[in-house]
Amino acid sequence: MEKKSVVLRALLIANMLMASRIILAASIHPLLVRRTHSLSISISSPHRLPKSFPCPLWSSSFSFCLHNRRKSVTSSSIHYFSSRSSHSAPSMAAFGGIDRTPQSNPLLQDFYFPPFDAVEANHVRPGILALLTKLEGDLEELERTVEPSWPKLVEPLEKIVDRLNVVWGIVNHLKSVKDSADLRSAIEEVQPEKVKFQLRLGQSKPIYNAFKAIRESPEWNTLNDARKRIVESQIKEALLHGVTLEGDKRDNFNKIQQELERLSHKFDENVLDATKKFEKLIVDKHEVDGLPATALGMAAQTAVSKGHENATAENGPWIITLDAPCYLSVMQHAKNRSLRKEVYYAYITRASSGEMDNTPIIDQILKLRLEKAKILNFNNYAEVSMETKMATVEKAEELLEKLRSASWNAAVQDVEDLQDFAKKQGAPEANDLNHWDMSFWSERLRESKFDINEEELRPFFSLPKVMEGLFILAKTLFDIHIQPADGLAPVWDKDVRFYSVNNSSGSPIAYFYFDPYTRPSEKRGGAWMDEVVSRSCVLAQDGTPARLPIAHMVCNQTPPVGEKPSLMTFREVETVFHEFGHALQHMLTKQDEGLVAGIREIEWDAVELPSQFMENWCYHRDTLMGIAKHYETGESLPEEVYLKLLAARTFRAGSLSLRQLRFASVDLELHTKYVPGEPELIFAVDQRVCKQTQVIPPLADDKFLCSFSHIFAGGYAAGYYSYKWAEVLSADAFSAFEDAGLNDNEAVKETGRRFRETVLALGGGKAPLEVFVEFRGREPSPEPLLRHNGLLAGLATA
Repeated sequence: MEKKSVVLRALLIANMLMASRIILAASIHPLLVRRTHSLSISISSPHRLPKSFPCPLWSSSFSFCLHNRRKSVTSSSIHYFSSRSSHSAPSMAAFGGIDRTPQSNPLLQDFYFPPFDAVEANHVRPGILALLTKLEGDLEELERTVEPSWPKLVEPLEKIVDRLNVVWGIVNHLKSVKDSADLRSAIEEVQPEKVKFQLRLGQSKPIYNAFKAIRESPEWNTLNDARKRIVESQIKEALLHGVTLEGDKRDNFNKIQQELERLSHKFDENVLDATKKFEKLIVDKHEVDGLPATALGMAAQTAVSKGHENATAENGPWIITLDAPCYLSVMQHAKNRSLRKEVYYAYITRASSGEMDNTPIIDQILKLRLEKAKILNFNNYAEVSMETKMATVEKAEELLEKLRSASWNAAVQDVEDLQDFAKKQGAPEANDLNHWDMSFWSERLRESKFDINEEELRPFFSLPKVMEGLFILAKTLFDIHIQPADGLAPVWDKDVRFYSVNNSSGSPIAYFYFDPYTRPSEKRGGAWMDEVVSRSCVLAQDGTPARLPIAHMVCNQTPPVGEKPSLMTFREVETVFHEFGHALQHMLTKQDEGLVAGIREIEWDAVELPSQFMENWCYHRDTLMGIAKHYETGESLPEEVYLKLLAARTFRAGSLSLRQLRFASVDLELHTKYVPGEPELIFAVDQRVCKQTQVIPPLADDKFLCSFSHIFAGGYAAGYYSYKWAEVLSADAFSAFEDAGLNDNEAVKETGRRFRETVLALGGGKAPLEVFVEFRGREPSPEPLLRHNGLLAGLATA
């Protein structure tokens, strides 16, 4: 016992305490660095965008949440709210003053809720260029009048940053959820000018010098934690974005930034196009044997949309796609092994050939990131990335290796269990299980071992009931009331819902959009949360103390089929809880400083704490039984089924852990030791990493990296380890509720209040380790994570 305690303590100290390397700033999430679809610290300007949070590349049992969506910060006005609603919107623009010519361009008008329904591709070029002209003038005025004080530096800077984030955020969001060739073309046309302005702002020496002057002034020690974090982050970000570079070095740095923006944009487009391109028409019912009714219904609906007007779920024809719900259904349930193999191959080779080949794009991205690191006097790009994180490269690698060691034996046993089970079922492939067999036989084993069929559970998880239960949980934990507010704000699709988050007295404190269903023809895959508007005292209007935060949650779950509501898998339920956790941290912030409110300024490897924390509640009896009601009969989920779900929580935990560790390890390897242009190809690096992280080696043709948007088109470059790092924090945070007593309603409420007042309220105004200690009363421990995953024995062995 003592030995285990020592090991656990060592893991904690080695991986959670940063010693002298705790970074005081992850930047203002740079309020300006908006990627086409992702926030990346490789982008320009010290003002990185607010983060968007995709869910991780889960196991084969769910969520290919591949896309990190960078988001916006928005403005305000009343042009777009319904008089029929019981809610009312403020009557003045939240940041006002944008040039309103031409009057017909919705991007240049004042609004409170973004005009998502009015913006078209032809608005983008004139709108963005007019805005950049206006902001260039504002920046020149700031540089001319800047003083090292909050009113003369930080407040005008926030206004400039916010204006661009609002307008660019609208355009970028529409590209993620309503993609079209015209919109792509318009964004590509103005993107260089946008990046040019970001570079201009990020490398402003008057602004940089003013922040340094604040830090060196006698008033420095009188600043609160939030303001110190802002100053420190702005200085650090300015340095990371080349403010001290001169001459050819600066020119080269800026060219790299422009090209990285373009390449990232193209990478993500190729993934989307390659995903959409694959379509397999099936007319023989035997070929789809085993697919559940929900999957057959979706495949028939797809066929109807492609011109097969008489397609039905029962008789086909069916069109199989690589859209996540369809792909997962085939992998888990199709008895046709050749179909599973074909679809698996198509998935792992997306965007790896022809006009959509991302291989040269990856090579160029890695080459330019390394060049950028060298210009900034770092050894590699991972070191650049870690400057705005809790960890160091060494600490991240150490954590991954400890978790790998703790997971390996369990993963080996997982594979042996599958092989034994397949043999008992008389499967011809039992002695030669391959990647396209693993999910299928895992589902069969899970059904046999726990008597759980996830497809049969769908009727108990209808979307309306899941959301109702989620909102009841939020009320219990955080004393908030969530109400539908449809009609108050314009939306981009008829299925998008809009909600008001109210305090205990009924007053709105935040809003959020929810876009739940997959739309493969126009919407990117995965699930994510983004800022629409951040809380800001500087941008408050009408005498209110602060502008209210607005978020949006986007998922790609199974849509309604016929008269049935959206019937969700348990994994889809977990994903909604995950993204809602991100949204809560954005919406329940109490920071007065806009640049550290909500999800801003939080170190990247801590941002998954609230999202992964919320997933734990899916296994909480009262919560789960509250949402698990049969959509037709109202019957509750049987108690024995709940107990089986609980028992199945650690099923194949070793394999699922290794899957995440593969992604994190290859990410660090490519951004530390890999040298672009050397004989070893990127795919060889992945194969080498997999020898240590995969019990069954990947196929020689595995081109997964060509669709790894998290690190090549998102903000997780040299940062995918963050999911595991934050998982330690989130599991330990939930263990506080376990310690208090999950069946003690008053204790749960009190612990929830403390979680809200620390983790959710403090935002980026305080270092995340300090925030955690303030909530938990001690430093983090990895024991709860390993206990939840059933891997404590593996740690002791390791």
